[in-house]
Amino acid sequence: MKEFVISEAQTETAILVGVITADQDERKTDEYLDELAFLAETAGAKVVKRFTQRLNMPNSVSYVGKGKLEELAEYVKNEEDAEREVGMIIFDDELSPRQIRNIEKVLNIKILDRTSLILDIFAMRAQTADAKTQVELAQYKYMLPRLQRLWTHLERQGGGTGGTVGLRGPGETQLEMDRRIILNRMSLLKDRLKDIEKQKSTQRKNRGQLIRVALVGYTNVGKSTLMNLLAKSDVFAENKLFATLDTTVRKVVIANLPLLLTDTVGFIRKLPTDLIESFHSTLEEVLEADVLIHVVDISHPNFEEQIDVVNKTLADLGCSGKPVILVFNKIDAYTFVKKDDDDLTPKTKENLTLEELMKTWMAKMEDNCLFISACNHTNLEELKDVLYKKVKQLHVQKYPYNDFLYQTYDDNDVK
Repeated sequence: MKEFVISEAQTETAILVGVITADQDERKTDEYLDELAFLAETAGAKVVKRFTQRLNMPNSVSYVGKGKLEELAEYVKNEEDAEREVGMIIFDDELSPRQIRNIEKVLNIKILDRTSLILDIFAMRAQTADAKTQVELAQYKYMLPRLQRLWTHLERQGGGTGGTVGLRGPGETQLEMDRRIILNRMSLLKDRLKDIEKQKSTQRKNRGQLIRVALVGYTNVGKSTLMNLLAKSDVFAENKLFATLDTTVRKVVIANLPLLLTDTVGFIRKLPTDLIESFHSTLEEVLEADVLIHVVDISHPNFEEQIDVVNKTLADLGCSGKPVILVFNKIDAYTFVKKDDDDLTPKTKENLTLEELMKTWMAKMEDNCLFISACNHTNLEELKDVLYKKVKQLHVQKYPYNDFLYQTYDDNDVK
């Protein structure tokens, strides 16, 4: 049996499929498909078409209805006849093994769901042995209940997006033997992650008496760019989802006050549970943090929902109750729709200027809410000042006998 491998990405064309339900209206579905298209682009695919269907809930047998499946099949066939072959169809939810099997019977094409696409991207982005181990474990967890499909459709299903991830299947061995092989491999990976966690725990203990600050937020909100500015480092930053996968820790000194700053993997809607479980050792840095800097892309039309997604994920990790500084980034990219003078309908969030938006619920947070542009360095000194005061307060409480805090300094001398 072959392990997951990463090969050179090749551009493939993709179709996206989503559903409009009572809990997910058309606007929200379009936004989710925008994000799915960004994920596909990050993985090296080119989206050529979108399909949606209104349902009370996703069909438990085939995700969409029979008529929509036939419409998809007809589109794929027409594209093939026009020598514009479609490489894959990506569904905006995690599909059950039964759903994938039934969809494949009708469409006879490579099928990916949101989870497998995210796993593809994680496999592409993983650089360290730690991250690669965590991704591989998550992939096996995803593969195990779908092993029958992978085995019977081995030839058609070889490879992930653009050939980036090899969901290769068992190959020449019988199904039950491969199941045992996967379980044994998962056990080995879990043991390896335990060893990695022991090493990381030791590293954390050796970091001395320093307050730990973790950057958290939705993916692609500018955490790595902010990390580079505060720590004067060169953490990889790119306008793609999950550009940063490996946790990075840097020592930062503001005035005379040192602290540890951690950049973490970004969160996303419908983040696979297997990934959260597999990346537990990485997310331990968030659990160990004394302060969280929650970075938000204020230029995103639904940034408030992204805030909720991050807060829910943090709660699931057991991080509720930690001091949080809410940092709205990308104010340079913020736009609004100006209402006509004769339009008497109430203003919506989309009609508010940045100044007006700052006077809403955000104003009640006072110093725990800041507006910056990491790209243009706007209000960066204000962020440093707030961070300095917060860390100083926590340091005095946590390490009251640490001498360096009692050196002479000016609270406003933040550089």
